[in-house]
Amino acid sequence: MKNLGQMMKQAQEVQTKMQEMQDRLAEAELTGASGGGMVSITMTGKGEVRRVDIDPSLVVPDDKEVLEDLIAAAVNDAKQKVDAFTQEETQKIMGGLQLPPGVKLPF
Repeated sequence: MKNLGQMMKQAQEVQTKMQEMQDRLAEAELTGASGGGMVSITMTGKGEVRRVDIDPSLVVPDDKEVLEDLIAAAVNDAKQKVDAFTQEETQKIMGGLQLPPGVKLPF
């Protein structure tokens, strides 16, 4: 029974740390860019787009497709940074704890 009590305590600690991580993810802002920084997208750690910045020189009606492509590339760049940040934060919490195959965090 002593092990069960210790496991419950560890589970509570992990739950608390996971909530703290979720809070950090919601507050974190990561920026992805494309076109040499002419288009940038800022997202929260949870993937919510907060800001879109577009260099005024790109706002040319004839270049609509180029602008659309740059926005898509900037969103993808920001999303990759969010994913990497989430993985780093999860690793900090989990330390050396190994999860069963197929289990991903955060839930």
